Amino acid sequence: MLDKLEQLKQKWEDLEQRLSDPTVLADQKRFKQTSKEYKDLGVIVAAYRKYKNVVDNIRNNKDLLRTEKDEEFRAMAKEELDLLEPQKEQMEADIRLMLVPKDAEDERDVILEIRSGTGGDEASIFAGDLYRMYTRYIDNKGWKWELINDSPGTAGGYKEVVINVSGEEVYSVMKYESGVHRVQRVPATESQGRIHTSAASVAVMPEADEVDVDLDMKDVKVDTFRSSGAGGQHVNKVESAVRMTHIPTGIVVECQAERSQMKNRESALKTLRTRMYEAELEKRNAEIAATRKTLVSTGDRSAKIRTYNYPQGRITDHRIGFTSYNLPDFMGGNIEEMIQALQLAENMEKLKAGGLA
Repeated sequence: MLDKLEQLKQKWEDLEQRLSDPTVLADQKRFKQTSKEYKDLGVIVAAYRKYKNVVDNIRNNKDLLRTEKDEEFRAMAKEELDLLEPQKEQMEADIRLMLVPKDAEDERDVILEIRSGTGGDEASIFAGDLYRMYTRYIDNKGWKWELINDSPGTAGGYKEVVINVSGEEVYSVMKYESGVHRVQRVPATESQGRIHTSAASVAVMPEADEVDVDLDMKDVKVDTFRSSGAGGQHVNKVESAVRMTHIPTGIVVECQAERSQMKNRESALKTLRTRMYEAELEKRNAEIAATRKTLVSTGDRSAKIRTYNYPQGRITDHRIGFTSYNLPDFMGGNIEEMIQALQLAENMEKLKAGGLA
């Protein structure tokens, strides 16, 4: 591990030099990537320096115990060693986690899409439940979110709802939620008390910047139309809603959350870039999906990742076999325990893959 840390320190110093290189400064995309890598490695280098200091102090105190005759000095050295040894072990554990390779997109904001699946009206209601669960969790994290587009269900909930989430390292947390979520419960419309299984799909996409996607607006068809849904006098009178179609790929996005056509246009363009970026990301992630079961951004949106069983008050994540019995709290946005379990499982796999476990 020490050899690897020394190599990373050298790389960090090289990156520091590169940041003053005129050719790097002139290339916005390259400068951004170099700055991010320099910042990320800086955290590890700082921890490495503290770790080296502790290791040096341990060595010095051990030398003192071997050579010192004065019992008072020996007692002081022994007391300090008793404090330093546990610090060293904890630092080693912390640094191993720091050495876990991060996904390149972890620091990005996200666009979160929830769509009702099989189950008719009940699936739409469940999609609405997931929407409330995630927005409450986002609020609890201190992140920000804004509605991009929604399509209400006929009996409540949503056929589709799309939001933009911004904050610190949002994708590193929310990426675990992509996939199919199943619910087992008695629908409100069920008169005989039979348990039904319905589903909703969740897609978490890292938000793309302009420099990430080469988007030619000549390839984009833009249509405007009247908003639908709640909105008072504004609804059906002003063509503020925007639909964008990327002709080469067939990707279509809509935005009608704002009353301003310009704001809806900006949101639609952001979503279009993100979906194009996500399409490329899916191809890369699919290559390693077979060996990393906890990585959910595999491009396989049909993967059933979690079941919400209301009669038993149980939530089970099928990727890691994690089960919890706090369903009411979970649906109220208290999903941190599940997220942490997924992060831990993935980190352990990465540590093993890198020979650090």
